[in-house]
Amino acid sequence: MSQQFQPQRRRFLQGLVTYSALGLSGFTAPVLGDILQAQAQQQARRSGVNTKVVRVGYQTSGDLVKIKGVLEPRLKEIGVNVEWAPFPAGPQLLEAMNVGRVDIGSVGETPPIFAQAAGAPLVYIAGRKPSKGEGSAIVVRKDSPIKKVADLKGQKIVFQKGSASHYLLLAALKEAGLKFSDIQPISLTPAEARDAFLQGKIDAWVTWDPFYAFVQKNAGARTLRNAARIATQGGFYLARREFAVQNPEVVKVILDEIDKLGQWAESNPKEVVKLLAPELKLEPSLLETVVRRRTFGLRRLTPSLIAEQQRIADLFYANKIIPKQIDIRQALLTSQQYAAITPQRISSR
Repeated sequence: MSQQFQPQRRRFLQGLVTYSALGLSGFTAPVLGDILQAQAQQQARRSGVNTKVVRVGYQTSGDLVKIKGVLEPRLKEIGVNVEWAPFPAGPQLLEAMNVGRVDIGSVGETPPIFAQAAGAPLVYIAGRKPSKGEGSAIVVRKDSPIKKVADLKGQKIVFQKGSASHYLLLAALKEAGLKFSDIQPISLTPAEARDAFLQGKIDAWVTWDPFYAFVQKNAGARTLRNAARIATQGGFYLARREFAVQNPEVVKVILDEIDKLGQWAESNPKEVVKLLAPELKLEPSLLETVVRRRTFGLRRLTPSLIAEQQRIADLFYANKIIPKQIDIRQALLTSQQYAAITPQRISSR
């Protein structure tokens, strides 16, 4: 008999003795079940599992973690089920997290800044591996008179407010010598913006894959500026602070599975295309472009990564887009808490 099992067996036998001492004969199955359940709950608290369900938010532009179903088997081993909640973009996901409807989710670099400025009790739990920025861009129709970013002055520009596209637009305008006040901003979800773009109702659109790849292939969209050398953060995984603090083992399992899947995805792009095709209902040739421009896997939250996120937040504040200046460090956990939630495969990089 293992040493780990012996204390549990002693507690169980003590329970039998207690019931006998009280003169309770006929030790029934429900009583036994109550004892075992109480012991399981105590063990869960000690192991960093204080929930039976984790609610994971995902974006409908294609979440490989949900599609592949890697979380469910591992979390079931520790008594936790997974509930998935879809969102059109990062801002909506974090809004749901703010009101307690989502526990964990992945977004670009911009949504956490807007959420923190609004007072949301969220924390960064891991970074996403950055791409080269080829999967996000400012696009116009092929027959548009707009030839360069500087020509956007006075034009109607559509993007999802508070998303990575918001930052791409802001940075590209600054690069071209323009201010955010020089354009007419219009906020639409990616699906709404795609329809408006195809119908010729807007002058320019700032978007990301697979929407970007779709209009490139099917509408001949012309790229004014992609996110190369602008949006290099790669995005983040975030969680409700209370959930992350109370369930470190759950968070650790989730991050571990996400990162392992990311490593697999980068080595098996053709398999990723096969997985995404039925979910996104897009032809494989288009998805090959999407997968080639994406990156997968996680990275730890280094001081330089946090400093870059702070720079982006300061840029939004300087342009009076967020209502107050924020300190990214206030949305972080302690070093001890990060040690408890970060898998060795990530922290050792």
